[in-house]
Amino acid sequence: MVAQEKGSPLPTWQEGMLDIHHINTGRGDAAFCIFPDGTTLLIDAGDMSESHTRTLSARNAKAMPDSSKSPPEWIVDYIEMFNPEKKGAYLDYALITHYHDDHFGEIDSLRKKAKGGYLLTGIMEVGTLLPVKKLLDRGFDYPIDLKDLSVQVQKRFSEDPYGMVSTLKEYWKFIEYTSISHGLVNETLHAGRNDQIILNYGPEKFPNFEVRNIAVNGIIWTGENQDTFALFNKNEYGGENPLSACIKISYGDFDYFTGGDISGVDRFGAADMDSMESNIAPVVGRVDVATLNHHGNRDSQNAIYVRTIRPRVWVQQNWSSDHPGERDIFSTVLLKPNIDVLGDQADQYKSQNGHIVIRVHEDGNTYEVIILDDADVNRQIVAKYGPYVSR
Repeated sequence: MVAQEKGSPLPTWQEGMLDIHHINTGRGDAAFCIFPDGTTLLIDAGDMSESHTRTLSARNAKAMPDSSKSPPEWIVDYIEMFNPEKKGAYLDYALITHYHDDHFGEIDSLRKKAKGGYLLTGIMEVGTLLPVKKLLDRGFDYPIDLKDLSVQVQKRFSEDPYGMVSTLKEYWKFIEYTSISHGLVNETLHAGRNDQIILNYGPEKFPNFEVRNIAVNGIIWTGENQDTFALFNKNEYGGENPLSACIKISYGDFDYFTGGDISGVDRFGAADMDSMESNIAPVVGRVDVATLNHHGNRDSQNAIYVRTIRPRVWVQQNWSSDHPGERDIFSTVLLKPNIDVLGDQADQYKSQNGHIVIRVHEDGNTYEVIILDDADVNRQIVAKYGPYVSR
């Protein structure tokens, strides 16, 4: 940690830097990326309903920095604070990894209605306040057709207490309205491709930068060309988590992987050889920084996966005391029950609370981990780690 920087603002992003901000609202995942040429990407916009007992219980994190704004409003507030000045008030890309409340939002009776007739939650509220040019998600028709009424009335969806299908219906309204009003482009993420999220403002300056789609909907890149293979058959649906969109961001020697809520540990605690983690590990390869899959839950980070990707830094995007189960681990929030259970093992965490910024320097040779105060709107530096040398 560099002591003299504690309590000071985060130095402004400069062209040539790659910044990845893991934003803590206490209500789900949100990661804001600024690419070397100023292109921006938001990965997820979690917004769990305040009408659920679990959201407000001691089991869950508190709303951060406070409840004076909704989580999406705080996400937008954060982005506007750090968005490159030349960009103006919009996002180039947003990616929704899968359709769970802590990743894309959840409707309830407390939500306000937008001008477009949809309810405001998660990415819908973010995209209303801060227009998005291209919105990517896992699509709606594979492995099951979520727009099919016969699917929507199935018990697993009709009795879902978190209303995934109901929220999706608002999401579809949002997409339809903003496509007309703001020119939003909605695309399904396709595994294997490296041309769906690209540098928009100076790709020729940074030929060593790439965003590669590793997996989505259980379809996995083979590592060659844009070839893929599928783990699941059509109409085979085992829930949203294994369908999560997974991407790898590379800049020179630096590599970052984020895999949504995929898992790899079976009910007996052993590595599941047929899991997403086991299958994507050889394709992802060794990286410098990775987010803990499924928030670090006990069904994730199997031995095969961890030994293969071997990141120097793990980032835990956390909101519950269920999370988590010789590396540096940084958590957006570590709750008291976690610390009680972990005991001395909690000392493995370099940081237990705060926004986590991965700042990669020009050409991707070195990077730092910077912790920002998540309890204050000034978001000043709490701690700084590194520089680390990219692999």
